[in-house]
Amino acid sequence: MATEHARAVIGFGPVHREDLMHHGWPERLWIVRHGESAGNVARAAATAAGLAWIDIAERDVDVDLSALGERQSRSLGRWFADLPPDDRPEVVVTSPYRRARRTAEIVRQVGGYHPDHELLIDERLREKEFGILDRLTTVGIRERHPDQAEFRRILGKFYHRPPGGESWCDAILRLRSALDTIGIRHSGRRVLVVSHQVIVLCMRYLVENMTEEQILAIDREGDVANCGLTEYRFDPELGKDGGLRLSRYNFTVPLEEEGTPVTTEPDAKVAAA
Repeated sequence: MATEHARAVIGFGPVHREDLMHHGWPERLWIVRHGESAGNVARAAATAAGLAWIDIAERDVDVDLSALGERQSRSLGRWFADLPPDDRPEVVVTSPYRRARRTAEIVRQVGGYHPDHELLIDERLREKEFGILDRLTTVGIRERHPDQAEFRRILGKFYHRPPGGESWCDAILRLRSALDTIGIRHSGRRVLVVSHQVIVLCMRYLVENMTEEQILAIDREGDVANCGLTEYRFDPELGKDGGLRLSRYNFTVPLEEEGTPVTTEPDAKVAAA
């Protein structure tokens, strides 16, 4: 049975931050995938037409939200705004990609977190890099780089690194330091991270100390929804020094409550993920 202190920390009463600071964990951690992007739409169109190439004019880092993605971001922001002030994000950290930054900015505009709170950009939260497979559909990869398709089949997506790109392990390596930074700089605070589908999964792998098999099983269950919310709360009874316990994964109620369509289309490059 949880102690009175434990009940307070995990959300049943006031949180005593002095009890959290030395543990190196946020009080609460939300990890959100960005709203639907123009790249998501372009990939869906290319896949439906059986094309090899996804038609996007910008660099991936510059791809913006679609009109629906902006609507999804507003719905998410209003859900945060409806929380009591002491339950809303205090620190917001985002991928430098435009679609992620724009999602975070819209959440702030509609009152999801205080306008004076700084929006921090961290390049370690960027999307997994796909190298020579960038902008290719599954059909395109098989047609233009059959050797890479075979390497991926043999190695699996966790370890396969396309030339010029990253494996999931490579992304996890940079996320280890990003998570350490969050723990050191924002211990005991409420932190919102806005990033990308693969990054959401890799963060789960790290926070929950998973195996390759465990995280890939979750991945096979379905894609992370645009503006889907993953939430952790600090639990002092988890491990020797406490830790983050998962309370929600791929939570889309903020969109559903407003009748906003939920989309799960992978990013333009995710056929190679």
